Amino acid sequence: MSTMNISLPDSLKSFVDEQVTERGYGTSSEYVRALIRKDQDRQRLRGLLLAGAATAPASEANAAYFDGLRDRIRRAAKPASGG
Repeated sequence: MSTMNISLPDSLKSFVDEQVTERGYGTSSEYVRALIRKDQDRQRLRGLLLAGAATAPASEANAAYFDGLRDRIRRAAKPASGG
């Protein structure tokens, strides 16, 4: 694992220390790693949303569309009856 040193003003250092204590992280490094992972996830999600927004819809998302989705989910959730 690589090491990276960062400088923080006292107010941010205090905030990080509080988060480590209150949220149960073992070290400030664990907290920062969690923040970086969340940011990576956010960036991936943003990319997916932008890609989806750039494509034409396959079908109109109206009431009938959502009713059809609900029906599919209900059918998939029903246990198969074995005789």
